[in-house]
Amino acid sequence: MQWSLVVLIAVLMGSPVYADGGHDHHAVPTLKNQAPTTVTIKDDTVTLTFGPLDLPTSHDGDMGDSMPRHNFQLPKDMYLVGFKSAIFTKDGKELPKNFLHHILMLNNSKPSVSCPGEPLFFGGAGLEMTETRFPDGYGVKLAKNDRLMSVVAFYHKAPPTKDVMATFTMYFAPESKPMKEMDVYQVGVNIVCYSKFGQRGPDHTDEGIEIRHGVQVHSAPLKFRMDGCVKFAYPHGHDELLMIALENKTRKQTLLRTVPDVDLDGTFREFQPHQVYKDSQGFPVTKEEDYEMVMVHHHPLHIQEFQHGMGNYLLYMTPGACPSQSATIAP
Repeated sequence: MQWSLVVLIAVLMGSPVYADGGHDHHAVPTLKNQAPTTVTIKDDTVTLTFGPLDLPTSHDGDMGDSMPRHNFQLPKDMYLVGFKSAIFTKDGKELPKNFLHHILMLNNSKPSVSCPGEPLFFGGAGLEMTETRFPDGYGVKLAKNDRLMSVVAFYHKAPPTKDVMATFTMYFAPESKPMKEMDVYQVGVNIVCYSKFGQRGPDHTDEGIEIRHGVQVHSAPLKFRMDGCVKFAYPHGHDELLMIALENKTRKQTLLRTVPDVDLDGTFREFQPHQVYKDSQGFPVTKEEDYEMVMVHHHPLHIQEFQHGMGNYLLYMTPGACPSQSATIAP
């Protein structure tokens, strides 16, 4: 449930550039009993299947129960156009979303634009498990020789459950379809780059920012490292989240405003499709202008233990300006 881009960077602690070298495994719990990971390729779909395994299981650390990292390659150059995730038992019974800690997908052959010196995080899912379909004709290029890797963890506070499995399915464009390539850029109120972890405040942990009682508003300034045109924004949040937003402070424009569907007590359900930004026109971001990430939570007064929250986006963008220089504002 406490999925984090922070966990992604923790995997890289032993090697700041690529994630398949030597590493300090103390920060990332690993299963003592190896569980299988399989890759199935069928037409324009690639599915990674993790497990089965029994929860909870012995692990080091307290973030979650992690599967061994799985390295793989594609049979040819392909354009990623969407993805989805699922968690269930071996006999097909669907499990609560909060059993999944996170699924992260890395490209160890391509550096991140948003986090220099770190590999590209090109897709993944946490508690939201939102199914993703990019605007038609746009995709993220993954080359045949790219060294791809999955990092998966299950929530270690889940009740004892036998034969737990998860899948991460990637959709690719047909080989004959003309495609425009997108970059992937990660932003968040919480720090998302390992190289900047030293700048975290005392209330920032690997699980997120401490959320105290009542309404809590957190914000963080943001400068982009590239000019781009955002076509799709994949949101991530935790329980008790009310809203996350991306704002252009220079132009005084709200670019993204994402509100999750929650239960009466604030337990996260999902981001409804109309709350996930998707537009082939897109909106521009630039290196010159100033931006801000904002997230709002409400922590019930009667719950003593504090929550830890996050407000993140994976921004899928084409490099350079949008087709029209007029800024398109997301509803």
